[in-house]
Amino acid sequence: MYLPRAFDETDLGALDRLAAADAFATLVTVRDDAPQVSHLPVLYAREGERIELRGHWARPNPQARHAGAALAILHGPHAYISPGWYPDKETAARVPTWNYAVAHLHGQLHTFDDEAALAALVDDLSVRHEAQVGGDWRFESERDELRRQLRGIVGFRFAVERIELKFKLSQNHPLANRENVAAQLQAQDREDSRAVAALMRERMAARGRED
Repeated sequence: MYLPRAFDETDLGALDRLAAADAFATLVTVRDDAPQVSHLPVLYAREGERIELRGHWARPNPQARHAGAALAILHGPHAYISPGWYPDKETAARVPTWNYAVAHLHGQLHTFDDEAALAALVDDLSVRHEAQVGGDWRFESERDELRRQLRGIVGFRFAVERIELKFKLSQNHPLANRENVAAQLQAQDREDSRAVAALMRERMAARGRED
């Protein structure tokens, strides 16, 4: 990933928050020189610098036969930035851009298909996401008809070995530009725009509002 120094985020707490907000990942592998891509929910866990993702594929998915090197992408909020929002737009000849947060996690995939581990994975996923929609569905492992459905999936554990965190939030601009961009984004109807504004303000506060 192209990662200018100004946008390189090193705080793993920022990665935690990114995963908590949206753990629907893009998983990329390569087989026979051809990329394979899946989009799927994952469970994120971190202990110190040790990070693991868990998830599953449908068994017919070709990627379910992959073990080894992989890239998982966690997508954060993103928003269009108009050059009209910069106080110095005329003197600096500003142009449009895009602000966003994204994580590239490089590591190793390990697959599994034992029934107990798959049942625990499906239940953990349901606990996480049912709570977000006010539901209470759980995987009932004692029900034969539910256990049989586990034959249709393959689970994976993804051990993260290298992290690239890119938070492109106008850090390369003067403070006045950043403040006005954040204000303009906060006024937008898009949830992502307001989320980008919040990230920008967090970083301005962390820097003590100094250039």
